[in-house]
Amino acid sequence: MDLKLQGKTALVAASTGGLGLAVATALAEEGANVVITGRRGDSAQEIADGLPSAVGIGADLTTEDGINSAVDGAVAAFGPIDVLVLNGPGPKPGAAAALSSDEIATAFDLLVKPHHALVSRVLPSMRTRRWGRILAIGSSGVVAPLPNLSVSNIGRAALAGYLKTLAAEVALDAVTVNMLLPGRIETDRVYEIDHAAAKRRGTSIEAIQQESRNSIPARRYGDPAEFGAAAAFLCSGPASYITGVALRCDGGLVRTL
Repeated sequence: MDLKLQGKTALVAASTGGLGLAVATALAEEGANVVITGRRGDSAQEIADGLPSAVGIGADLTTEDGINSAVDGAVAAFGPIDVLVLNGPGPKPGAAAALSSDEIATAFDLLVKPHHALVSRVLPSMRTRRWGRILAIGSSGVVAPLPNLSVSNIGRAALAGYLKTLAAEVALDAVTVNMLLPGRIETDRVYEIDHAAAKRRGTSIEAIQQESRNSIPARRYGDPAEFGAAAAFLCSGPASYITGVALRCDGGLVRTL
């Protein structure tokens, strides 16, 4: 299938590792001009050098200056942004009963405000040109809140509400807005969560990982490349009638449709 991404400009937030890198790689392989972003510009550029058509930009996307730097750099390198992939670091694990007001504020500061600011910068151009793809890398916690990830559950659910509302508002302008929800994908973030669970329960990380695999119908963690492929399709031309959707890529982990 031709995903019709050849020559499109894709800005992928937090794409020097993990799921962001997987998505950036998949888009690049489909012919998009990809903007790799991360707090370390040298790492971002090193990754970009290994892709067919890419540039690396060092930017802290939790700040206004960083967002402006990334967007302006992307436009300068490749022209108007056609594909925006929202991504960022997840908050630390923690129980809901012990949440502080500062931690609740952190959920919005990390998982809502920066993404809203990025969308606000690139959406007007997408609507004017009548072509755009906005895709957020979320979490299966949007559908089924995850134990001991209360801050993440709050922030990602709020982001989902914003994006679902936005999707209906911009559909007439041929801009799609979707979320892709990972389950247990083999990344450093999942290792961090497993390590925290092992410490909390006084067991080994190997035991936690085996328990997790047993809870997944596919009986394995996902490959980041599998997630990247799903993201590339949602960002593609043929996916133009898919909007306002939260698609799970989780091996059947969440037991609802």
